[in-house]
Amino acid sequence: MDTDFDVVVVGGGPNGATAAALLARHGGIAPARIALVAPELAIGAAASGATASGAISADAPPDLRVAAISRASEQLLRNAGAWQQLPQGRLCAYERMRIWHESAPADGPGTLAFSAAELAEPNLGYIVENRALAAAALASFSEQGGRVIAARLHSLASDAAAARLGTDQGAYTARLVVGADGARSQVRELLALPVREHDYGQAAIVANIATAKPHQHTAWQRFLGSGPLAFLPLFDGSSSIVWSAGNTLAEELMALPPVEFALRLEAASDGVLGATRLIGERALVPLRRATAVTLVGLRVALVGDAAHVIHPLAGQGVNLGFMDAAALCGVLARGVAEREDPGAARLLTRYEQERLTHDTLMSWTMSAFNEVFARGPGPAGWMAARLLGLAGANATVRRAFARRALGLAGEVPALAQRGPASATHPVDPREAAC
Repeated sequence: MDTDFDVVVVGGGPNGATAAALLARHGGIAPARIALVAPELAIGAAASGATASGAISADAPPDLRVAAISRASEQLLRNAGAWQQLPQGRLCAYERMRIWHESAPADGPGTLAFSAAELAEPNLGYIVENRALAAAALASFSEQGGRVIAARLHSLASDAAAARLGTDQGAYTARLVVGADGARSQVRELLALPVREHDYGQAAIVANIATAKPHQHTAWQRFLGSGPLAFLPLFDGSSSIVWSAGNTLAEELMALPPVEFALRLEAASDGVLGATRLIGERALVPLRRATAVTLVGLRVALVGDAAHVIHPLAGQGVNLGFMDAAALCGVLARGVAEREDPGAARLLTRYEQERLTHDTLMSWTMSAFNEVFARGPGPAGWMAARLLGLAGANATVRRAFARRALGLAGEVPALAQRGPASATHPVDPREAAC
């Protein structure tokens, strides 16, 4: 069995599996020369409905971890061959978004509301289970002939000649290692790549709930003094919540019995969807900002949470990682077409130049939104509500925000733009990199 590869992607989550699938289709590298080291598969399928491949059975309840997939990310997933692998019946399109401050009513003039109809779009995106995303990309990568290695990484070193990986399934070499192994990235830590971190002093409660009123294919977000509370619509009529709160309050809420928690949740949401009821367990996720000082090292590139961890209030974490993967794939495709080593410093520097400023700016922007809008009653809260109302009242500003969130405006990598490529009609790698 071959142990030498051109590219080894470490991380079998949504970003890592998608990066591998995208490289196999559009990176200009033979799929057999690409490996995906997936510690997640080595751990084994989770008990809540996952199969051995990580896919979710059709009758399983919604997963706890979901992502709001933008239009740009949808296009990227199509180009990676992953969108076609997703269980379509488990996707939930959302057509509207309503954002308001606790000092104003959800249906009042102080609400910032987005609508797909206003943008002449079929929807504003899809709520998709993280595990379904990873499984779909993994299936696409495997179909292309990529090598999947279910193993845990325990050592990594690189020099001018190659990168060398040690796993519990053996040793491997690569000309390039892509670190896509999450917020606590082993790739980043083993190579001592520096990172700037900031603890928000908050934690996010993640849970699935039933509501008395239908979610109306709408994403709801209310800014409270302790942090934002989001309701995301799910395919079965239930909703996923992400409730960010100070650590003490978050722990208090987690300790409440389900009925009392539901009452607190209904009050915190101002009853926008009526009475709530917990479905399944709650999870608590500590919140911090982390930004890698550099996205690259000697024969290594970081993507996704390995490169940047941002506040979840706008649901942009997974999307940001997908754009990293698209940019890296484009750079490598152009370099390989010019017979360049995929781990060459020139190519990695180009990737970093494309993404580092954008990723850092997004991280700080999310932190600023949390700081400005997560305000309780008083002058600061009044100002936060006023700012949301002003943005909502200005159609030009409102549409500009929405188009950027969808990935329809701004600098978007070619493989995430509409129409540059598809799984059935791939473009030349040099065109994909333009």
